[in-house]
Amino acid sequence: MTPAHTSPPAARTYTSLRAAWIPLAALCLAFFVEMVDNTLLSIALPTIGRDLGGDTTVLQWVTGAYSLTFGGLLLTAGSMADRLGRRRVLLVGLAAFGLISLCVIAVSTAGELIALRAVLGLAAAAMAPITNSLVFRLFNEQALRMRAMTLMIVVGMSGFILGPVLGGTVLAHFQWEWLLAINAPIALIAFIGVRLGVPADRSEDLTDDALDLPGAALSITAIGLACFTLTSGVEHGWLSAITLASVLGAVAAAIVFVRHERRTASPMLDLGLFSSGVVRGAAIAQIGTSIAMAGVMFGLILHFQYAYGWSPMRAGLANLPLIVTMILATPVSEWLARRFGHRIACLVGAALLGGSLAGLAWGIDRGYLVIAICMVVMTVGLRTVMTICAVALVDAMPANRTSIGAALNDTAQEIGTSIGTAVIGTLIAVLVTTTLPAGTWSNELVATFFHGERITFAILAVVVGLVAAGGALTLTDSRSTDEHAGEMAAVDPQPHRAG
Repeated sequence: MTPAHTSPPAARTYTSLRAAWIPLAALCLAFFVEMVDNTLLSIALPTIGRDLGGDTTVLQWVTGAYSLTFGGLLLTAGSMADRLGRRRVLLVGLAAFGLISLCVIAVSTAGELIALRAVLGLAAAAMAPITNSLVFRLFNEQALRMRAMTLMIVVGMSGFILGPVLGGTVLAHFQWEWLLAINAPIALIAFIGVRLGVPADRSEDLTDDALDLPGAALSITAIGLACFTLTSGVEHGWLSAITLASVLGAVAAAIVFVRHERRTASPMLDLGLFSSGVVRGAAIAQIGTSIAMAGVMFGLILHFQYAYGWSPMRAGLANLPLIVTMILATPVSEWLARRFGHRIACLVGAALLGGSLAGLAWGIDRGYLVIAICMVVMTVGLRTVMTICAVALVDAMPANRTSIGAALNDTAQEIGTSIGTAVIGTLIAVLVTTTLPAGTWSNELVATFFHGERITFAILAVVVGLVAAGGALTLTDSRSTDEHAGEMAAVDPQPHRAG
């Protein structure tokens, strides 16, 4: 058996965050750019809808296509990285991400934009889990690993939240196409930093298991069809042939995936890992956090620009409470973990998430101040749950499977993002309108929109609260991630194949 953190140290490790500033900055930038792209276009949805044409379902796919392919490929990318080399896969992903982003200059229809976003998601999938895995391996000391991982989470989530702010700033001076084209120089800078500052993987830090191609295909199919079902229900009807076929296909692919992973000699995802409450609970809780984040981001972007009639710039700046709180909430989340342990701290975070969404359901038509307060409360909950679960999950993995651990964390988040975006887009389309009118909305339509939002956020409050709390309940009372490695060794009866 190969327990976590017993493999030989990496070729180059650092004794402080300052000493590792070049590789750490490069990895943070790589993570930042792919997280920004999750939400960057959300602020431009009204503009894109007018320029390219499209109803709420089409606009939902502009944001959802990226999350769909991104989430579907994360496990595959993490599995490849643990076999082919983490830095190598990350560099390929960065190069592809930058080049594909430049193709936006040729986009002329909504369908082409959706296709471009889907391909971008494929490239981003080769970046997210590897950046987290590599930053974990820059340090030998557990305390430094936690600080570095916390920094990565703050940078990544700040990128997710900053997307609309940066997008609004760009839209004030340039065409919306620049929102994607700007990815190219950012990806280039990150590529150079990773190439110069991050050491190449050693063979003993990788696994020589064969790549599980059938498992990869089945996981992509299951996740993709599950996310497609939510949109298909609105477009074609919940009892339509295509929607029912999508549901059955997703369930069948998931069942076959589980059977295959249990039987194959080299599984892409060792399902025995889920016997650990840390791994299982952290993944479930992360789904809840991302449902909340994506639902609120997508819903409020439409709220500020359509119901309030704000400009993209002003609507983007309206998200500043999320960004400021994400940075300032670090001491709060750390104190909760030290004082009460992981389980209780995450339960507190889940309560804050559910309560903030319930607050939005009550106060969505009571002005921006109420909305901003709910955003702050939600972000404290997000910060607490996401940090504890991400660090605990990756630390619970064997040393030669950290990429698949990071991929599992990110996959859970992207599944939640896809669900959150699809749910709020679906409910608004059902409860309000599938055609977003240009210009100022009538008072009647605004009132209908507020009513739809109240119902939507109330549903999200229940779903997110139950999912996040359910995941938190399976965590340990540990105040340190050091205990997770021992827990994994105790619950995992199968030897992990070291390279």
